[in-house]
Amino acid sequence: MLQLRAMESKNLRSFLFPLAGVLLVLGGLFYFAFVRIDSLQEQVKELSRGLASTTVALSEKTGTLSEGLSTLSEKATGLSDTLSTAEKRIEATTNNVEAVKAQVGGVEQTVGTLQKLSKTDPELLKKYSKVFFLNENYLPANLLGIDKTYLYSESRPEQIRSEIWPHLKSLLDDAKASNTILYVKSAYRSFGEQGSLKNAYSVTYGAGTANQFSADQGYSEHQLGTTIDLITTGLGGQLSGFEKTNPYGWLSDNAYRYGFILSYPKGNTYYVFEPWHWRYVGVALATFLHNQNLQFYDVDQRTIDGFLVNIFD
Repeated sequence: MLQLRAMESKNLRSFLFPLAGVLLVLGGLFYFAFVRIDSLQEQVKELSRGLASTTVALSEKTGTLSEGLSTLSEKATGLSDTLSTAEKRIEATTNNVEAVKAQVGGVEQTVGTLQKLSKTDPELLKKYSKVFFLNENYLPANLLGIDKTYLYSESRPEQIRSEIWPHLKSLLDDAKASNTILYVKSAYRSFGEQGSLKNAYSVTYGAGTANQFSADQGYSEHQLGTTIDLITTGLGGQLSGFEKTNPYGWLSDNAYRYGFILSYPKGNTYYVFEPWHWRYVGVALATFLHNQNLQFYDVDQRTIDGFLVNIFD
């Protein structure tokens, strides 16, 4: 019995000692784990405090940045308003400058027009033929002899204003190029020449008849140096019958392009129909009359005078 108890005691010790060792190891592990956990908790707390501090700092910085941004936004708005105001001022200044330039340009144009008019004979577009009067002292400036090749009678010299000659020459040359034969029968006549011509007509046809187709001295468009009588071949040197010729038809369709108009068309109240009598009034006015189907003597003088500045353009 004693031996059995001794053996059981021995066996118990052999079991308890290892168990105690295991428990000791486990206790050590638990202690190490506890210490480690406590340390980690402290680290977590420290990190939390650092994070909180950082969050506060970031929040403060964010607030500062937000305030800065707001200030910058206000400044930007202010600058934008200032820029807008400046742009409006610049636009207003530009408009003022343009307005001044336009006024200056208008003044310069007016001055240029007045200067041009001051050098242009004011009589050129007046309504003569029993309306306006040219005295015996009136003499057109710059009279030029017409080349003999364009005259019906080479033995009789004819003159016209030098500014008109290029237009008349173009008309005659272009007519010839289209197989239309035209010659100058008569051009400039002085005050005295017109008087002599009218007297001769009065003797031949009687004063009443002569008044129907011939102007008194001082009332003839020929004295201006802008007017011509045109003729063609086949009429025996006579003006009568000219309206039945092809050259008259060509003139009716094209003369305005060169600045010439028919002064006394059918139905006028001044003289009998004179299809040969063409007066230079400038391309602008001649084109206006042609397009509007108007007669020179039926248009208001003020309207006609508006074309004077460009008569030789």
